[in-house]
Amino acid sequence: MSRLKVSSLSTLFLWIFLVMASGSVAFSSSSSPPTDMTGSSSGKTNKRSKTHHYYSALHAVVNNNNNNNGNNTDEEAAAAPPGRLEELKQREAELAKLLAAVRTEKLSAIRSRPLSIGVLGFGRFGQFIARSFQKYGRVVVTSRSDYTDIANGMGVKYVPLSDLDAFLEEDLDVIVVATSILSFESNIETLVPHLEKDLVRRARQGKSIKGPLIVDVLSVKEHARQVMLDLLPAGCDILCTHPMFGPESGKNGWNGLTFVYEKTRIDGVVLDQQHQSVIDNGEAFVDFRGEVHSIHEDSEAHIEAMDRMERFLSIWEEEGCHMVPMSAKDHDSFAANSQFITHLMGRILGSQGLAPTPIDTKGFQSVLKLIGSTTADSFELFYGLYKFNTNSLDTILRLRSALDEVVEKLKVMEEEEQKKKALSS
Repeated sequence: MSRLKVSSLSTLFLWIFLVMASGSVAFSSSSSPPTDMTGSSSGKTNKRSKTHHYYSALHAVVNNNNNNNGNNTDEEAAAAPPGRLEELKQREAELAKLLAAVRTEKLSAIRSRPLSIGVLGFGRFGQFIARSFQKYGRVVVTSRSDYTDIANGMGVKYVPLSDLDAFLEEDLDVIVVATSILSFESNIETLVPHLEKDLVRRARQGKSIKGPLIVDVLSVKEHARQVMLDLLPAGCDILCTHPMFGPESGKNGWNGLTFVYEKTRIDGVVLDQQHQSVIDNGEAFVDFRGEVHSIHEDSEAHIEAMDRMERFLSIWEEEGCHMVPMSAKDHDSFAANSQFITHLMGRILGSQGLAPTPIDTKGFQSVLKLIGSTTADSFELFYGLYKFNTNSLDTILRLRSALDEVVEKLKVMEEEEQKKKALSS
């Protein structure tokens, strides 16, 4: 892929920002809530026209960037004239003010139409995320253990896992499945027949969106993605996510912590992670030829499904997360060489019974810290990272090979030293 000019990248980012800003201004000029999806037919037509405008403009930008040869012109390479830096700083300040205004309006939009979020699995991690969710909407939780007191203290509603029909009758917009990797598939299987009943109930009520958005938060993504695609009813949208933090690392807030996500299925459309890259607005994708396509751009159900997904993602954004859109396949490849190998090394070093000494170096203190942080998680989690990430075994084999290589170098150096001693004697 050709390298884009700096000016073209700036144009692209500025264009995207201005499109967001123009949409924000248009909404703010209306007396109705900015994200009301229940307006008149003229309102629906306006949404569609904006969507069509978005796609045509985005297509033009992509085509322009594809035609770039990546060579800087003499004009671009020339030194900036006097006063140019001051002008750029002023523009930067204006854009910062505009961005702050957009963020304020976005938060207002989230709160103007709060989501009803269900959390299936109210253990340590489920409680951790529910505390933040309840700031943005109504939260209903379910689990095998009775967490009524904890839920009440948190301001959320608890429903026993044995009564999933009652859980779904709470008219949930989103269900976050916060169970372990090993029990994930069985929990989805248990949920499915109740979801199917809920779809029938929603259809009788004339709901425009068929079923709830189902979200996973597992540390392995291809496994979760395939399980949900294979088992969940077609009427349920799917979002694969991995908050790269937990109750310990996120105890002081989520600001700056990484949140990985893949928009997997929207209004019955499965986004193919192999042959297209998903534009982060979720309403378009660029195929392998660089052409921009809309996904059901004329479908009201699609528009509402996308609005719901964006509202849920915005909760993580507003909490300060670093948002990283990424395919499940790429996630697992990266995770095997970062998260899994970290846990692997922590377990290996921990099995040696290492302990503090009176002469610890900073490096050794870091080793002990690694052991403590990785062994604090259950071995069940570590096993899940191994079993359900196809890249994990390769990571183990490469580690073994690297260990053998280092040991071999030590042996070679030792043999060379002995030869030198023999020749000198």
